[in-house]
Amino acid sequence: MTDAEALADRVRDGDLRFHELEDHADADTASAARRLLVEAQSGASLDAVGDYGFPAEQADPNIENMVGAAQIPMGVAGPVTVDGGALSGERYLPLATTEGALLASVNRGLSVVDGAGGARARVTKSGMTRAPVFSVADIVEAEALVSWVRDNEPALKEAAEETTNHGELLDVTPYVVGNSVFLRFRYDTKDAMGMNMATIATQAACDVVEAETTASLVALSGNLCTDKKPAAINAVEGRGRSVTADVTIPRETVEERLHTTPEAIAEINTRKNLVGSAKAGSLGFNAHVANVVAAMFLATGQDAAQVVEGSNAITTAETTPDGDLYVSVSLASLEVGTVGGGTKLPTQSEGLDILGVRGGGDPAGANADALAEAIAVGSLAGELSLLAALGSRHLSSAHEELGR
Repeated sequence: MTDAEALADRVRDGDLRFHELEDHADADTASAARRLLVEAQSGASLDAVGDYGFPAEQADPNIENMVGAAQIPMGVAGPVTVDGGALSGERYLPLATTEGALLASVNRGLSVVDGAGGARARVTKSGMTRAPVFSVADIVEAEALVSWVRDNEPALKEAAEETTNHGELLDVTPYVVGNSVFLRFRYDTKDAMGMNMATIATQAACDVVEAETTASLVALSGNLCTDKKPAAINAVEGRGRSVTADVTIPRETVEERLHTTPEAIAEINTRKNLVGSAKAGSLGFNAHVANVVAAMFLATGQDAAQVVEGSNAITTAETTPDGDLYVSVSLASLEVGTVGGGTKLPTQSEGLDILGVRGGGDPAGANADALAEAIAVGSLAGELSLLAALGSRHLSSAHEELGR
């Protein structure tokens, strides 16, 4: 009997609980025991799930009750030349996805962008947010709390920053709704995505608020942050990185490579991405930015649920006075990091290495800015390719030819 089988028997006998296996064996053995238990209960075979290429203990900070790994095909698109504030030169972009034709589409867009001299990209705003909600007696106390916060922001900053070696409190913005007061804390989290950092720091600041005012903390997150939910505040104020990528493509290239015209792409973008999205009440005004954001998040170890905010983007397209095509994509709330979280896992670390942005940057925050710019450039390529496919009426035939 193997060690994993013996552990599985102890769980069946009630001697151990499912989540206690790591206390009695190494992580790989515990993972194997769980697979045996799940296979016996479900009738499923977990051979592929159990065939992972790294020590299970490396995933201890990332998952509980591990049984193996979900392996997602990963490819690269490019190379493309990037003129960014933090990322420069020729880069391949790593994307992990199960959606056929996505890599081909992004690759086509990057090829056209590169042929036009490459893409420009800049992070225009940065800051991870956490917004606790406090209760007060009435609007008089609410106004008093707002005034106190504005007068005592240095004290809140000191308390928050004592909890972290890297985070920096940038500002605190109050919002009042009746006898509820929301304080939206915004932090520079350097190369970390920073959600945990912001949460811990904000708790320390909240302790000061409760000690010095009549307000009572109701919830450390009051949903005005806003994390992992569609929210207009993220579209307007930003969260994580706000980043834009753009390119100007000569008319001849549009006609010869994309088989359409600058005018056609501009009109499609206006009627589809702007007017159509407005009519639908969408928070994102783009074609499929979520596709690239999700694929690059999975490839580089980002929090997959934050694709919700990351795809909050606006695509623009217009004909220049010279008759060429200008295209841009602006992602308002791209929450990314190159240290911590899933970035430490082996395949995700390699994805970051492809871009040359793993770990802490110099200066601090530069690598996360570079990752944000890379994702924006990939999104730009994806938008360009899809808009062109619609303009040339090749969208369905492209999917059909690729067997999707």
